Amino acid sequence: MLNQPSLILASQSPRRVELLKQIKIPFIQRAVAIDEKPIGDEKPELYVLRMALEKAKASLHIGESKDVVLGSDTAIAIEGEIFGKPKDQADSMRMLSILSDNTHQVLTAVAIVTATQHKHIVVPTQVTFGPLSQKQIKQYWQTGEPKDKAGSYAIQGLGGQFVKHIQGSYSAVVGLPLYQTKTLLAELGITHEC
Repeated sequence: MLNQPSLILASQSPRRVELLKQIKIPFIQRAVAIDEKPIGDEKPELYVLRMALEKAKASLHIGESKDVVLGSDTAIAIEGEIFGKPKDQADSMRMLSILSDNTHQVLTAVAIVTATQHKHIVVPTQVTFGPLSQKQIKQYWQTGEPKDKAGSYAIQGLGGQFVKHIQGSYSAVVGLPLYQTKTLLAELGITHEC
């Protein structure tokens, strides 16, 4: 492991930090600011991949040439609409009302870049909510949890109580698909011993 390049996590998400620690590969965190607005009628899969790549490339640009940078992005998509972080309570209530008693897709992209190459993947997961009342949605907003979460909920927090069924990667819904991330890192020679 002494000859391995430095791994940089290009994220300010505490959830991604905790998830990446589970893989037990040393890394440092370097958050970067990018414009996260979708371009025109950008497809959700292309949007999350572009965001992950932009984060990683922005962090690589300010780092060392031997760095390996991991960027990731998560978005909620339903009927082609991207649900990012809510703008306010009304936006949160709108999103959660649509997700109520419905199935949506959580898309998490992982992009790993070096000075000479990049690898990436988009991991889709289907999440089904049970029915939510307007009172439940309002009470959930008041907890503060939905304010900075894509789709206005956190599956690993209080929002987990709304989830009736999940098909796919739980860790991808939280913010970083562990299996796929570990596989991409191994392809670049970054591994650890269990």
